[in-house]
Amino acid sequence: MGEGAFSVDSYLGIKGKTFLLFGLANRKSIAWYVSCVLEALGAKVIYSVRSEDRKNELSRWIQPEQIYVCDVEQESAIERLKLAVELRYPNIDGILHSIAFANFSEGFKPFHETKRADFLQAAEISCFSLVEIARYFKPLLTKQASVVTVGISSQVTAIHYGYMSPIKAALESTVRFLAKSFSSDSNVRFNVVGAGPLKTSASAGIPGFLPNYLFAEQLTLRKRALETQEVANAIVFLLSPLSSGINAQTVVVNAGMDCNYFDEAVVKKVIA
Repeated sequence: MGEGAFSVDSYLGIKGKTFLLFGLANRKSIAWYVSCVLEALGAKVIYSVRSEDRKNELSRWIQPEQIYVCDVEQESAIERLKLAVELRYPNIDGILHSIAFANFSEGFKPFHETKRADFLQAAEISCFSLVEIARYFKPLLTKQASVVTVGISSQVTAIHYGYMSPIKAALESTVRFLAKSFSSDSNVRFNVVGAGPLKTSASAGIPGFLPNYLFAEQLTLRKRALETQEVANAIVFLLSPLSSGINAQTVVVNAGMDCNYFDEAVVKKVIA
């Protein structure tokens, strides 16, 4: 490399490191975009997916030995995953927690009509699973490891997420408590990427998502919707040693949506 040349992989310090990604469903998933960047930068990537069927589907693009099955709704499954992973990967440099589930099978309902069972299941999978993953994988995490989860960029504007909005708020709080808890004996960092609305297969299952997605696009400062790749890029940065000074934070990635409520063009459409 010539004098003054620049290498992204050496700059980020990711080459040769090992990362565990939770939440890969298909090639539209945030986890997929993250994995593509990590591998392009020379990292080793392994995956945890929800079921054997999902593993079989993804094996068309990923080597089966890179994929582990873990239903995070079961604590014992997380423990088994840790035991299986450490047989081949004694050190993990970073974890992406990109897991969310809510039962909208009966359609969207007002928040006060949320069923207890649905709320608790969503909280267990979407939020508390991060606590259990952190606990079981703590012995494998290197001292400078980074853990990143995916939240939403604005609780105020996330009404269309229904009862997932307060669960995502709890996830953000959980990240800060985990960062504090781990700080007693390590430099492991925990952060959230607060993503604006994205066009993924997961979001497609949210009742009424499309109109809100289109509205959010008009609120962005650039008038162009957020791309999954942009969120993935922020996640990779937070997983890298280059972000060593960022801990217990929510990094908002939404193209300025949350500071543009009174955009002139949007206001004119409302009062026309």
